[in-house]
Amino acid sequence: MSEKDEPLQSLDELAAEGDDAEFDAAAASFDEIEALRTERDDFRDKFMRALADAENTRKRADRDRREAENYGGSKLARDLLPVYDNMHRALTAAQEGDEKVPESLLEGVELTMRELINVFKKHGIEPITPEVGERFDPKLHEAMFEAPLPGTKSGEIIQVSTNGFMLHDRLLRPAQVGVSSTPKS
Repeated sequence: MSEKDEPLQSLDELAAEGDDAEFDAAAASFDEIEALRTERDDFRDKFMRALADAENTRKRADRDRREAENYGGSKLARDLLPVYDNMHRALTAAQEGDEKVPESLLEGVELTMRELINVFKKHGIEPITPEVGERFDPKLHEAMFEAPLPGTKSGEIIQVSTNGFMLHDRLLRPAQVGVSSTPKS
């Protein structure tokens, strides 16, 4: 028999093949749906990560902006501290000295000093003014020397050389102090 002579398939056989074809199409469709779900989940994950990254970047930029506002002038402030020190020494010398200082000069220096302190406060710069007898704090003070002094406890401030300064919550310059060591008996 030739190909032409082959008997035609029965209707039952054709139906059985059709069912297999439909089943394969359903399996293919299920696989495609699963692939699309996986792809969707991957895109959702990437989207959520991108959103979180954008939010973190926004928060970091906001924090950097606040820090720049608060601490951006710290170099200028640090450079102005010697001006404060010199004016403070001039006022102290004028008040303790034996020489007569013109009252108008003294008043002008005091006014300038007050204005400098007001500008410091306006920009968040606060002085650290330790007193003799206070406890030495290494977070705020710098020990310039240590000496035994009768009548004091170890770690007490016995002399203040210069005031320190805080810029908001950061130490701009520690106060320079002398500290008592354990007095010798």
